[in-house]
Amino acid sequence: MSLVRLNIKGISYSQTQNGAYALILNEVDGDRKLPIVIGAFEAQSIAIALEKEIRPPRPLTHDLFKNFADRFDIVVKQVIIHKLVDGVFYSSLICERDKIEEIIDARTSDAIALALRFKAPIFTYKNILDKAGIYLKVNPKKDDEEQDLDQDSILVDDMVVEEIEASIKDNYMDKSLQELHTLLDEAVNNEDYEKAAKIRDEIDKR
Repeated sequence: MSLVRLNIKGISYSQTQNGAYALILNEVDGDRKLPIVIGAFEAQSIAIALEKEIRPPRPLTHDLFKNFADRFDIVVKQVIIHKLVDGVFYSSLICERDKIEEIIDARTSDAIALALRFKAPIFTYKNILDKAGIYLKVNPKKDDEEQDLDQDSILVDDMVVEEIEASIKDNYMDKSLQELHTLLDEAVNNEDYEKAAKIRDEIDKR
């Protein structure tokens, strides 16, 4: 399967999922966007890594991981979003130490936060982009209509966010409360906390 390189296009607060953010990845050699729902902490960590001038007084968890890896000569070479199941993306960190390569499983939001800190490229497989990629026009700031967003931009138009959320919303509406609680338990047992958060939000709405 062929790999497709992605860049970070933007982050915006989700109006429909409390505490969630929409992260948009952009196909480098194309127009498709890959939208991913992430938590508030991961969104903050990614935003800080994008904004080069922001330096937290104490290292965040992803900064600690980077410092730890630097101390022991571990390098994250690349991140691959390798699987999509029930609306949840699964990723791997391709790491290297002493010329030995290791593959480490990671949540996609954590993997991207680390990729930024290691300046590592982000990839996904073409079949995942074919399945989940969407065409969106991400609007620039209103005071500069003709200038497009660059890779480090973290602002996304509200209309775009609504379209993203419509494209990534998990279909839990046809599930009963009992089924939702069962799915929630399974997600927690599998340490799939992103999926668990979405199911919890649906239960809260009921």
